Amino acid sequence: MENKKILVSGVKPTGRPHIGNYFGAIKQFVDLQNGYDSFIFVAEYHALTSERLQKNPSILKSNTIDLVKDYIAVGIDPLKTVLYKQSDIPETTELAWIFNCLITVPYLQRAHAYKDAKAKNKNLNVGTFDYPVLMAADILIMDADIVPVGKDQKQHLEITRDIADKFNMLYGKTFTLPEVKILKEVEIVKGTDGQKMSKSYGNTIPLFGSKDEIARAVMGIVTDSSGKYPKNVYEIHKILKPKKEIDLLYKNNVGNYKVLKEALIEDLDSMISPMREKRSKITDEEVKTILEKGGRRARERSKSKIEEVRKKIGVFF
Repeated sequence: MENKKILVSGVKPTGRPHIGNYFGAIKQFVDLQNGYDSFIFVAEYHALTSERLQKNPSILKSNTIDLVKDYIAVGIDPLKTVLYKQSDIPETTELAWIFNCLITVPYLQRAHAYKDAKAKNKNLNVGTFDYPVLMAADILIMDADIVPVGKDQKQHLEITRDIADKFNMLYGKTFTLPEVKILKEVEIVKGTDGQKMSKSYGNTIPLFGSKDEIARAVMGIVTDSSGKYPKNVYEIHKILKPKKEIDLLYKNNVGNYKVLKEALIEDLDSMISPMREKRSKITDEEVKTILEKGGRRARERSKSKIEEVRKKIGVFF
């Protein structure tokens, strides 16, 4: 039987997920878990670039537990997908240091995420600057073939491939060059204000929100009264159902924004309520057991890879 290709991805435990996280990345984890050997992690060290989480370790800890509950509630099966914490794979941070010694500061300064962060904050920590390198280590330590991400992470995957390619040229074929997988129809999920949905913009619809929370978010969607239909409402609605069905709904309700928002609320709640119910039944102890098992499996793979790397760079006899 042919071995499956390796899928690797992760999400930072920075707070409640929204539907943009779900459609942009997490849903792909569910849809692809039968066709790949999937390794999905909670990216705690990436989350430490947040000053808020640095000051509140208890929040980081609870967010980690919550994120795994989210994963399971949306349909990720721990028997098919290895779920683990980034912090349980120390080989990753070791590999990141090795990569740091291969690439230049000017190269990383071209990263869009870094430039955006720098424009907003003069006192950036080194972790924010070095974020793509740790991300590369997360991916390459597992020899990933494919990485499902949102469009905003595409450049980080290009950096990952560049790092792998440079290491391979210096020391011989060692790392697989991973392919990025972006679903075109959800490469950018629009928020309630028409921008990309993001917690930093305050324009999200919570993935596990109550119906009242969903309703408040949807009723707050910014609309343009000059159009035949509310574009920002439509942009969110079209990812939930077939385009023909949504187009007919909007055609039959031209100018009736209230009806269209109410329809979006119902469709969102129909999607979310089963996941919300499933999530409420998952215990912290179940999550800890899943993470312990997943961490052992992931570390077996990472230890084998780091031994190969150590030999090639000359630090292991």
